[in-house]
Amino acid sequence: MNFISKKIKIIENILDFLYPNPIPTLYYINEYTLLISIMLSSRSQEKKVNEITKILFRKINNPIDTIYTPIENIKNIIKHIGLYNKKSKNIYDLSIILIKKYNGIIPKNISELKFLPGIGHKTASVFLSYVSNESVFPVDTHIHRMMFRWKLSNGKNVKQTEENAKCFFKKKNWKKLHLQIIFYAKKYSPSRKWNLKKDIIYQELLNNNLL
Repeated sequence: MNFISKKIKIIENILDFLYPNPIPTLYYINEYTLLISIMLSSRSQEKKVNEITKILFRKINNPIDTIYTPIENIKNIIKHIGLYNKKSKNIYDLSIILIKKYNGIIPKNISELKFLPGIGHKTASVFLSYVSNESVFPVDTHIHRMMFRWKLSNGKNVKQTEENAKCFFKKKNWKKLHLQIIFYAKKYSPSRKWNLKKDIIYQELLNNNLL
């Protein structure tokens, strides 16, 4: 077993022990509300987003609801999360496109998804990881940080990190690993106040001379 293989085995074994069956924690009702939730969670705390969407989705849970709801009402509900002005406009514009171009149904194609307002590569990938069998490995700031700390990527950009993750981890595990790494990063390896002694994976890799 080579250096990288040993490292991957240790990482996956610990993640499988801690999070054998990871379940997404984002609140949503259907595919439309899922897409909105993922979009709203960009640069925002998931806990705060879940609080807001539980109120928001009583008002809007499909594109038709949205276009008949004054944009000011949407702004007012989501005003406590980051970039709420832009996100409100994106929700509205995205809903119009879904109605006009897709009969209200969200496309399951990453290139089409990325052309919707407010939906970049990461949001599209996360959405597809929930609703399709397409092979995606969405990389957020937590996964980006862990890949750098584990010395599996150079940390230069998220695109590079995603390529590295897809290269090192088996495709069949991508969906599960996406959630496992995020959960692990938040609890054991945060960006601020990182305690190396409590970072189980980091310590194990260190003890095995794999860093």
